[in-house]
Amino acid sequence: MIRARGPWRRPYARLAVIATVLLAAGCVLPSLVGHADDARDSFVFAEEFDGPAGPLPDGPWQFAIGGGGWGNQEMQEYTDDPANVGLDGDGHLAITARRDAAGVITSARLFTQDSFEFTRGRAEARIALPAGTGLHPAFWLLGANIDEVGWPAAGEIDVIETLNDATEYHTGVHAPQTGSERGQQISGSGPVPFPLAGEFRTYWVERTPGRIVTGVDDVTLVTITEYNLEPGTSWVFDQPFFLLLNLAVGGEWPGQADDTTPFPVTMLVDWVRVRNI
Repeated sequence: MIRARGPWRRPYARLAVIATVLLAAGCVLPSLVGHADDARDSFVFAEEFDGPAGPLPDGPWQFAIGGGGWGNQEMQEYTDDPANVGLDGDGHLAITARRDAAGVITSARLFTQDSFEFTRGRAEARIALPAGTGLHPAFWLLGANIDEVGWPAAGEIDVIETLNDATEYHTGVHAPQTGSERGQQISGSGPVPFPLAGEFRTYWVERTPGRIVTGVDDVTLVTITEYNLEPGTSWVFDQPFFLLLNLAVGGEWPGQADDTTPFPVTMLVDWVRVRNI
């Protein structure tokens, strides 16, 4: 297993674009869609997380190490400790946030930079998201050239993020924009007609030239195209991107963890797959 420091300390902008803004921008609000074919032979990447309980075996995942203020002024330190990240023995990846007696919070972030990147296709992960004050789990993508050009120039695709009690989804993209340190954010948020916290759901993104669609199970969340860009914003999403999974704690967006946060708390990932479309 390759272990790497996490170099991406992007500032999170609050995902505050609401339904009326999305409609004005031409984005598609949540709707029912047909479920994609599950044929295994169409996968270009498939991680099933089978095996005995313990550390992840050698494979495509690297670990970000460090933190304590990354991105959103978060509270957690990311580690590769099996207490924070590993197989649970029941076919899942367990990403666990813990708080010790001194108040230090540890968690994990995994990514596939240099080992798996893709330009076009459908990436999906079946995840049981945790809930609790200050929790911020995510499944997302970053442009493979981020080490060369930085954030947001490389682009970011947020497949799913939830905050606190996970009563709403957050999804969208960050694109570079001339004169802006944070770039343009095109995003959507809101409730879906079923619970997200504590239940396995399939979160997905479909990438085709000039178009990004995200969803959960059979519900489409947002559709974003080049036509949604503001003047001075660049479409950088037709290049290779890599996958990330993490459980962040605290920060300016979800707020801080407190005595009600149910430490230790775990984000369970059943599988991650990418298929051609």
